[in-house]
This record gives sequence, structure tokens and C-alpha cells, in this order.
Amino acid sequence: MLDKRAEFVYVRLVSGARDDGKVEIPERFTFNGRTFSATELKLIQEVCRDFTTLGRTEISRTVCELLEWKRATGKLKNHECRLLLERLEERGWLKLPPVRVLGGRGRRRVELSEQTEPELELQGSAGSFRPLRLEVVDGGPEGQSRLWRELIERYHYLHCRVPVGASLRYIVRSERCPERVLACLLWTSAAWKMAPRDRWIGWNDQQRQRNLQFIVNQSRFLILPWIRLQGLASMILSLSARQLPQDWEQRYGYRPVLLETLVEAERFRGTCYRAANWIGLGRTQGRGRMDRHHALHGHAPKDIYVYPLRRDARRYLCEAVPRQRADARGCEEKQVSMNLLRCQPDAR
Repeated sequence: MLDKRAEFVYVRLVSGARDDGKVEIPERFTFNGRTFSATELKLIQEVCRDFTTLGRTEISRTVCELLEWKRATGKLKNHECRLLLERLEERGWLKLPPVRVLGGRGRRRVELSEQTEPELELQGSAGSFRPLRLEVVDGGPEGQSRLWRELIERYHYLHCRVPVGASLRYIVRSERCPERVLACLLWTSAAWKMAPRDRWIGWNDQQRQRNLQFIVNQSRFLILPWIRLQGLASMILSLSARQLPQDWEQRYGYRPVLLETLVEAERFRGTCYRAANWIGLGRTQGRGRMDRHHALHGHAPKDIYVYPLRRDARRYLCEAVPRQRADARGCEEKQVSMNLLRCQPDAR
């Protein structure tokens, strides 16, 4: 399932019908905030055609390297590229090698264990449990990562999903009882488009595409059901606003200037966000992430809240120029790289 940030947008299609029955190729299209030209699409097609012995992961890494599709830290956007290749295959624009069967298909299942069974209730005031600790959860199947995934899967109504793009997970503990988990959070890349938010910022499409990376979305916030500490949620939000910018910059190489979240209006009132001085901007249209044909209008509307991390956040998002990644290579340099790869078809 594609995340709402991994949108596939046609910018302009080549006009005229083909007589050979082949699928028409667009002049350019946008995916996950990056616009690809027809030349780049042809390069992607060549890689998929000439390296059929490679797996999909190896092909996506090769495409990332040739297009220099990287994060600010220099790491390849391999996960996003894999989703792009699969979407292009769905459109009939290329052919990928078969998926190597390593397990069941469908949503990755999170196995639950005894470590996330309900615990004794913890009551009182959040202030009496200061200081709180936000512990960054690193990747991997064991330890904190497994505990985080189990807790979200078992106790969050949206369950555990693999996010698209940048993300940062936290487990919240108290110095008073460090062995107990109080809450779990997930911060991810921002929503691609939200009319109330975009009007509040005042940016145009070009500014949004360029600076969207400076917004971070809180997509999961779980206080465990047996934790009943008054004021805990707003305290965690305030602590997140202080700590997350540095953690995000350390991992991804740039510092966010705005936090956002979506609160399902039928389930929650957003009280903790207002208490933590987040700004309510209105409500989404409720079409959901996958409703590209507007069939579910009003189905699950959500309230939009934002929290500026600097006073001039709106001006910064409209005017700031982020760190520029290296320019895409010229067509001649790409062709040279392709020729070198063709000489070594078994290279990984």
C-alpha cells in the first residue's frame, strides 16, 4: 500500500495515439515530491530491461545511483524508488523481475508476544513523573524496535504500517520508573497536499515541492491504555517539539521548521494539542490516502493541527532554499554510466 506522500501525478502526457499498441509515455511526472523527465524514465526502463538477473532491490538501488536520488544525508532513497518502479510497472511502462518469495504477501504481520501484555495501571499527575525521556528507536527486529512495533500493532487503532520516506520513532519513559513504557510516537514525512495547511503557510506549488521536507508529520501517538497520568500527552508534545528537530537533523541532515498532525474528528477532540499550543487549521476532506478518484469524500475527515518550531516558519517555508542536492547528471554522463554497467551485467 502506498503512503499518501508517495503520490503519482501526471504533469503532461504526450499527445497523439500510437499505432504499435505500446503504452504512451508521459513527458514528465511527479512521484514522492520529485518530478521525473521522459529522459529519466527511459533510463529507468533501460536499467529494468538490461538487468533482469538482478532483484528489484538491486535495480532500485542502481536507479537511485544513476539519478542521484538521495536524502540530504547522502543515503539513497531506495524504498521510495522501489515503490516508484512498482507503480511504473502497474502503468505498463516497464517490466520488473518477479518478486522473490521470502514470505507471505500482503501487509507485514507483527507477531505479538508476552512483553506487550497489559500491565498494572499507573495513575497520578504527569508532573510527578518528570523528567521524561524520549528514546529514539533504531531499526532492527530485536530490542526497542520490536517492542515499539508490537505496542503500536496491539494498542493503536491504525496499527503498525511501514512508512514511506523519512521517519523517526520514539519510546517514552520516565526516570521515576525507567523500566515501564508510557507512550510511543512515530514522526514521518509531511502530507503531500492539505488545502488548509497550504493556505495557512501561503506557499505556491513550486515552494511546496521545494520546502515540504521541512515539515514533519506525527502519524502515530499512543499513550498505553493503562497509563493514566493527567497532562502526560501535552507534556510529551512539548518535549517532542524541543528534541525532535535535533534528532531529525542528525539523522537526515536538515532541521524541520513545522510539525503537523491529523486527528480523526469522530474519535478524538485534539485537547492535548490545543493544551500544547498547537494551532488548529481546519478539517480535511476525508478522502483518505488511496482515494485518487474522490469516491470517499467526507468518509473520515480529520482535524489538522500544526506547531511552528520557529517564529518565522511560514516565511521560511515560502522563501527558504534548502540544501541543494547534487544536480542530476547530464544525459551524456548517464549514458556513460549505463555503458559501464552493461560491461559488468553481474555486478551488484
